[in-house]
Amino acid sequence: EAVRQEFSPAEVGDSFGPTWETCWFKVELSIPPAWAGREVHFVWESDGEGMVWRDAQPVQGLTKEGEKTSYILTKSLAESEPHSLTLYVELACNGLFGAGKGSMIAPPDPDRRFTLSKAELVVFNRNVYELLVDLEILLDMAKLLGEEDQRSFQALYTANQMINVCDVMDPSTFPAARDLAAVIFSQRNGESQHTIHAMGHCHIDSAWLWPYEETIRKCARSWVTVVRLMESNPELTFACSQVMVRRGLRLTSLLWQAQQFEWVRSWYPGLYAQIRHFVAKGQFIPVGGTWVEMDGNLPSGESMVRQFLQGQRFFQEQFGQMCSEFWLPDTFGYSAQLPQLMRGCGIKRFLTQKLSWNLVNAFPHHTFFWEGIDGSRVLTHFPPGDSYGMHGRVEEVLKTVKNNKDKGRVNNSALLFGFGDGGGGPTQKMLDRMKRMSDTDGLPRVQISTPDRLFSVLEKESSQLCTWVGELFLELHNGTYTTQAQIKKENRECERILHDVEVLSTLAVARDGTFQYPASQLQRLWRLLLLNQFHDVLPGSCIQLVVEDALQYYTEIRRAGAELWEAAVHSLCGDLLQPKAEHAEGTLVLNTLPWERTEVISRAEPEKSKTLALVTVPSVGYAIVREPLLPPQPVAVQKQEDGSVAMENGVIAVRLDAMGRLTSLRLVDSERESIPDGCCANQFVLFDDVPLYWDAWDVMDYHLETRKPVMTLLRPLEIVRAGGLRGSASFSLQIGEGSTVTQEIVLDATCPYLRFLTQVEWKEAHKFLKVEFPVQVRSANATYEIQFGHLQRPTHWNTSWDWARFEVWAHKWLDLSEHGFGVALLNDCKYGASARGNVLSLSL
Repeated sequence: EAVRQEFSPAEVGDSFGPTWETCWFKVELSIPPAWAGREVHFVWESDGEGMVWRDAQPVQGLTKEGEKTSYILTKSLAESEPHSLTLYVELACNGLFGAGKGSMIAPPDPDRRFTLSKAELVVFNRNVYELLVDLEILLDMAKLLGEEDQRSFQALYTANQMINVCDVMDPSTFPAARDLAAVIFSQRNGESQHTIHAMGHCHIDSAWLWPYEETIRKCARSWVTVVRLMESNPELTFACSQVMVRRGLRLTSLLWQAQQFEWVRSWYPGLYAQIRHFVAKGQFIPVGGTWVEMDGNLPSGESMVRQFLQGQRFFQEQFGQMCSEFWLPDTFGYSAQLPQLMRGCGIKRFLTQKLSWNLVNAFPHHTFFWEGIDGSRVLTHFPPGDSYGMHGRVEEVLKTVKNNKDKGRVNNSALLFGFGDGGGGPTQKMLDRMKRMSDTDGLPRVQISTPDRLFSVLEKESSQLCTWVGELFLELHNGTYTTQAQIKKENRECERILHDVEVLSTLAVARDGTFQYPASQLQRLWRLLLLNQFHDVLPGSCIQLVVEDALQYYTEIRRAGAELWEAAVHSLCGDLLQPKAEHAEGTLVLNTLPWERTEVISRAEPEKSKTLALVTVPSVGYAIVREPLLPPQPVAVQKQEDGSVAMENGVIAVRLDAMGRLTSLRLVDSERESIPDGCCANQFVLFDDVPLYWDAWDVMDYHLETRKPVMTLLRPLEIVRAGGLRGSASFSLQIGEGSTVTQEIVLDATCPYLRFLTQVEWKEAHKFLKVEFPVQVRSANATYEIQFGHLQRPTHWNTSWDWARFEVWAHKWLDLSEHGFGVALLNDCKYGASARGNVLSLSL
C-alpha cells in the first residue's frame, strides 16, 4: 500500500507529525564501487520509531532511544551484490515511550512534531568499533573493581598500553592494541566463580503510553531486529555452561505474551515465519505461558486460569511446546494464589523482579521457593541486578553478584539484557560486551543462556533455599487498585457475564444435544477481556487512548455476551417461556451460582411496570415465579423525629442518621450490636492524594494524615420504599468543590445484609474518596477474598511490613471476625481496601 503512494522530496531537518501519524519514506541508495570489500550501513536517526522495509518485508527496527540507528546493507561489499537499491522507512510519530508532553508519563502531546536528524550511507569501521568496546570493558573494570583488587590495576595499565600503542591515524596499529586487551579477556576464572545466565529480553507493554494498535508495530520493530542479530551471529547458536577454553554463545530472545505473537502472526506473516524458525532452533524461547502479562492482583481466579489456558494453548499449537516458566517481571504485586494456579497449568518456575521496587522493606531473597495458600510451591528467581532491561555492562554484572541475597545457597543468577517497556530489545554492542566477560578473571562468569538452563541449575542447588509463604506484596503502586474506576467496574461485570454464559451454555448442551456450544465466540470474548487485564490497562496506569479502547472492548463483550446468554436461555428453558393456557404468566428466574438463593427480585409486568417478588432458586438452576413467596416478616421502615430512619426485617435492624450514616446495625436474634458507641459507619471520607512519584500508580501512607469526613449535605435522608418486601432510603452529599455522591440504602425481606447503591459524580483532582465502616469487632487480622480463596492481613502496624500495607487489594469482600461474630464488607466493582484496628475501609 505504501509503495503505491506518491512521494515528495524530504530532507534532513524536516519535521513530521502530528503525534500518532505514520509517515513513509522512499529511500533510493547508490553505493559507490570504491567501497568494495567494506561494511556498508544505512544510517537513519529520527525522533520517532522507524522500520526499514526491503522487498516488501520488514528487515530492521530503528529507534534512536533504543540505540538502533542503522541497517547493515552488507558486511563486505562484493561486486555481485546490488549497488543500487530502494528501501522504504516507516516512521511512527511517537517515541519508544510514547509522546508525553513535558515528561515521559505525562499525557501525550497531540501536536508533537518528529524530526529527521540523519539519513546517510556510511562505511562502518568494525576494527575501531571492536577497539572501543575493548577499552570500555577495561576502563569499567579499572573503575569498578576497586583499588583493593589487582585486576582493576591490570585493566587500567592494559588500557593505558593500548592508548600508547594505538595511532588513530594508522589503522595498522589497531590489531596490536586489541591483542593487549585479548590477554586480559583470556585470563580465566576459577571454578567457584558465580555464573550469570544472560538472556536477551525485550519487554513490550501491550498498551501503556501508546495504544494497542501501536504495540503491534513495536513488536515487529523489536523482533525483526532480534532476528537480524541471530542471523549475523551464527556462532551464537548454542550454549555451553561447563568450563572450557573457548566458549560458544547463544543469543536468546525471551518472548512472552501470546497475544503479541498473535498480532505479529496476523500482521507480519513473513516475520512470523522467521520467528518460528528460530523458535525451532531454540533461540526464540516462548516463556510466560499467559495470553498477556496480566495484572497479578485484580483479575479473578477464573480469569487467571484463562490467561494460562489461552497462552499455553497458543504456544502448544504454534510452537509445539508449552512454557515451563511463568514470566511476569513488571506487574504490581503477586497474588498468594498464583503458585497453585501455576502448578495446575504445568508451570513450576517463576521469574519476576518488581519487588525490587519496594518503597519500605527490601525483599530478603532473590532465589527461593514461593508457597501459595494451598501449600503449592514454585521455584522463584528475581534477577539480582533488579532489572529486566540491562545493557551487558561491567557495572551490571558486578551488581548482580554483589546484590544477590542468597549467596552461599545458589551460585547462579539471571541477567536480562535489552531495551524494554517500549520495546527495542538487545543490541550487538550488548552481546559484544558480554563476549568479553564470558570467562574473564575478576568478573563473574557470563554465559548467554536460557530460562530452562538457569532453572535447571537452580533446582540442583535448591536444597538450602528459603521459602516465602503468602502474597508477594509490592510496597508501591497501591493506587492502581482504584485508578480508573470505570475499567474496574467493567472488568468485574464482564467476568460475571462470561461466567454466566458458560454455565448456561453448558447446561443447554447437557439438556439439548442439538445446541451448539459457542466455543469460538467465547474464546474471542475471553481474549478481549484478558487483553484488557494487561498490567497497565486494568490497573488504570495508561493514557486516555488506551482507556477508550478498553471501554470499547468491554462494550463488545457485554453486547455479544448478552446475545449468547439469550441463546443459551432459550435453548435451556425455551419450552418454559411459551405461554400455556392452564398456567398464569410467570417469570423465569435463573441462578448461576452454586448455592440455593432466596432473594427479592424486580420483575417486569406486562404494562412494563416493575414489581418486587421474593423467590427461592436452587443451586445452578431456575424457578418459574407465578405466586411470589410471602416473607416471614416484612421490612418495616420508620422515620424518626430527628430525621433518622430505622429499618428492620427480622434478621437485622438498622438505624441511619440524616446524613445516611449507619449508627446501628444489630442482629435481631442475638441483639448483638455491630457499630461501636459514638461511631458512624458508611462514613464517606476524602483524602489529599499527592504521591511522591506517579499519580495514576501511587498513593502514599501520608495521605491518611489528611482525612476529612464528607459532611456537606445536599439532600437529607428520605424514605424511598416504605417497607414490605423492600425498604430503602436515599440521600446526597457534596464532595469537595464540584463532586457529589448519591446513595440509596436498601434492606430486603429475609436478607442478612444491607445494600448501598452508590453513584459518585467525580470531578476532583488529587483527591481520594473512601467509605469507612467502624465495627464492634476485635481481631489482629482481617480476611480478604482473593482468587479462589482468601488471605489474612494484620489490622495493626506493629512492623514496617505491616504498615507498608496501609492500602491493600481484595476482590468481592473483606471480613473482620472474632470468635462467634463478624462483619463483612462486600462490593461489586471495587478492589482497593484496608482494615486498620476495627475500621473497614473501601476505596472508591
